[in-house]
Amino acid sequence: MKNRVPQSELRSFLDEKVLKYNTPSFIELDPISVPHRYSLKEDIEIAGFLAATIAWGNRKMIVKNGHRMMDLLGDSPYDFVMHHSASQLKRLAGFTHRTFNAQDFTYFIKGLRHIYTKKGGLETILSGRSRHSQAAESLQPAISEFKQLFFEINHPLRTAKHVSDPSKGSAAKKINMFLRWMVRSDKAGVDFGIWKTIKPGQLSCPLDVHSGNVARKLGLLSRKQNDARAVEELDIALRAMDSEDPVKYDFALFGLGVFEKF
Repeated sequence: MKNRVPQSELRSFLDEKVLKYNTPSFIELDPISVPHRYSLKEDIEIAGFLAATIAWGNRKMIVKNGHRMMDLLGDSPYDFVMHHSASQLKRLAGFTHRTFNAQDFTYFIKGLRHIYTKKGGLETILSGRSRHSQAAESLQPAISEFKQLFFEINHPLRTAKHVSDPSKGSAAKKINMFLRWMVRSDKAGVDFGIWKTIKPGQLSCPLDVHSGNVARKLGLLSRKQNDARAVEELDIALRAMDSEDPVKYDFALFGLGVFEKF
């Protein structure tokens, strides 16, 4: 670890960066712009989940392809998920984002319909309510359960790689980012805060190369791999600074890494 500074000093530094990057101007060039097209809860959930799923690689391409996904769904993602016909699924042919292709996209639509018709929807599973109890400290077990339920119907084997499983050691960056979008609620207008069954204090930071490198330079993370154990370690450090809203610091870590080349 590097740059050991008093926690109060570090917190003040990061709080300033949160204020700098957690603003409406952040939205347009970020994948979160895709669910910001919508006002219906289920549209926001589905648009956010799909955009987060393809959130790796070039940010401009992620945003472009996320919006293209919505166009292919007739700009009504929830309605398409719930009422699509086999012929309508043919619209998705030809879609690709890196290794996420039309076959994967098609299954995701079917998998989402299964989640909404049989499992109570995305929020029910990811909050832990499908197990009849609120997830206590971490949402990582609920993410693992979500993957199991999402792929419990017939699916292409290749498609399962597009949902991560913390119980297998993954940092599950994309779903943790999606959860931040749905759960965090503040006056900045970036995150939606439409899921009320999960407390922001239960969230984990979406850990990727940028946030991981910055966290290590700041002494918040010692583990070298960006994996599930690193997420647990970073959880402890961020919750020590703000137990009620630790993942607000994702804006600081991401901004420092991507925009300031910290």
